Amino acid sequence: MTAALSPLIRLHPDDNVLVVRQPLAIGQVLAEFGLRTKAQVPAGHKIAARRIAAGERVRKYNVVIGAATRDIEAGEHVHGHNLALVDEYRDPGFSQDVVPVDYLPEPQRARFMGYVRPDGRVATRNFIGLLSSVNCSATVINRIAAHFTPERLAAYPNVDGVVAFAQTSGCGMSSPSEHFDLLRRTIAGYARHPNLAGVLIVGLGCERNQVAELCSSQGLAPGTLVRSFVMQDTGGTRATIAAGIAAVEAMLPLANDVKREPVSAAHLKIGLECGGSDGFSGITCNPALGAAMDILVRHGGTAILSETPEIHGVEYMLTRRAVSPAVGQKLLDRLAWWAEYTRGHNAQFNGVVGHGNQAGGLANIFEKSLGSAMKGGTTPLVEVYRYAEPIDKAGFVFMDSPGYDPVATTGQIASGANLICFTTGRGSMFGSKPAPTIKLASNTPMFTRLEEDMDINCGLVLDGDCDIPQMGQRIFEHILRIASGERSKSELLGLGDHEFVPWHLGIVS
Repeated sequence: MTAALSPLIRLHPDDNVLVVRQPLAIGQVLAEFGLRTKAQVPAGHKIAARRIAAGERVRKYNVVIGAATRDIEAGEHVHGHNLALVDEYRDPGFSQDVVPVDYLPEPQRARFMGYVRPDGRVATRNFIGLLSSVNCSATVINRIAAHFTPERLAAYPNVDGVVAFAQTSGCGMSSPSEHFDLLRRTIAGYARHPNLAGVLIVGLGCERNQVAELCSSQGLAPGTLVRSFVMQDTGGTRATIAAGIAAVEAMLPLANDVKREPVSAAHLKIGLECGGSDGFSGITCNPALGAAMDILVRHGGTAILSETPEIHGVEYMLTRRAVSPAVGQKLLDRLAWWAEYTRGHNAQFNGVVGHGNQAGGLANIFEKSLGSAMKGGTTPLVEVYRYAEPIDKAGFVFMDSPGYDPVATTGQIASGANLICFTTGRGSMFGSKPAPTIKLASNTPMFTRLEEDMDINCGLVLDGDCDIPQMGQRIFEHILRIASGERSKSELLGLGDHEFVPWHLGIVS
C-alpha cells in the first residue's frame, strides 16, 4: 500500500489497477504514479495503472477479477463498462496452504463475562424466545412478545427481553423436502440456542410443520423452559395469547436466576457477515475482521464464514486452507449446487452484484468475493456445514448460505453463533436477536454519517491512523466487551425483532 495520504492505493506490485482513495477529477495529474485521469472517478473505484489491452486479465490483489472488454488506457476508470467476468478453471490446491494454529495455552486465553447454562454451553445474552411453526401462528407470538414491555420486565433485570421469531413458511410446502428439513433445523437451532433461557413454540394445528413432530424430530424435549401450544387445541387466537403470556410469566423467574461469570473466549462463536460492500471493504474492515478472527481462533474460539455466492471466484483461497481434501471438496460441492440452483437467473452467483456494491466500486462478484473471503482470516478451514447445521468444531468453519444478510445470519445463529460481526461499506442498518450484531464500517465518511448505527470505524486503516493487525486487536477487544453485556449500536436502537428470515427453498403450493 502507498503512503497514507496518496489519492491512490496499490494493493500488489503486479496489479494493473489502482484503488481510488479520494474522488478524482478528470485530467487530475497523479505524479507519483505517472498518470493523468481520463474521467471523474468516485472513491473506492479503480483506475488503470497502465495500458490494459482488450482481453487482458485485470488484477487486484494479484487476483484476476475480470478481463478488459476493450483497450483501456492508463488513468481510465475501470468498472463494469469495460470489465467482463471471466470464469476460468481455478486449481483448488487442497490443503496446500494449511498453517497449523499457534493456540494459546488455556491460562493465557482471553475471557469474557458470559452466562453458563446447566449443560455447559455459554450465552452472551439472556432472552426468552417465541417461535412459530407456521406463518399462521406468527401474529400470536408477536402479540405475546408485545405484552412484555420494558415496564413489565423491570422486575427481571437479568432477562434481555421476550422476542418473537415469526416466519413466513411451515405450510404450502413439500414435505419431506430439503426446504422442509432446513426450516425445522433452523427453528430447532434457535430453540436450542444458549442465548434463549426459555422457549415457547406455537403452531396452528393443520400445518405441515406439526409442532409435535417438529419437536420430536429435532430432539426438543418439553419441560419447564420449553413449552408449546397448538392454537386449534388451545381455543383460538385470544386463548393462545393468554396461555402464552402465562407460560412466559412462569419462565421469567427461572430465566432471571442467572449471573454473568468469567469464561474463556473459546466459547465464542462469531458469525461473519458483510452487506452493502464497497471498494474499501476488502482493504479495511474485511481483512481487519479476518485478523480479529485469527486472534479468536488462537484463543480457541470459532469463526463462521458464510454467504456461499460471495466466495465464488476465490474459493481456492479456502480450499487450499482446508484441513483435508474431503473438507475442501465439501465446499466445492456446495458451489456446484449453487451453480445449478441459480442457472438461468440474474443472480449474484452468476456475476451481477447489487446496485450499492456497484456504486461503491465493485464491478462483479469476483471482486466482491475477493474482499468477502478476507473476513475468515488465515487459519485452516476445519469444516463445512450446511445451512443451520449445528457447528460442533472449533476454529475457522464455513456454513452454506445465500448472501442476503438476514437469511445468512439467521442460519449462523441457528448453527450456534452467539455474536455476529457485520462489515459494511455503504452502511447497513442491521441488528439481530438473540445474538447481538457488531457493525464495522469500511470508511470514515460513512462511519461519521451513520455513527448511530456503526460500532467500529475501520476507515482508520485507510486514513493511516492504524494498520490491519492493530484494528484486528481493537475488534477482538470490542467483541469481548459486547459478549460481556455491553450493548451494540443495533441493540441500542432496538433492532433484531424482524430479522429472523429462514432460507426459503423449493416449490410453494
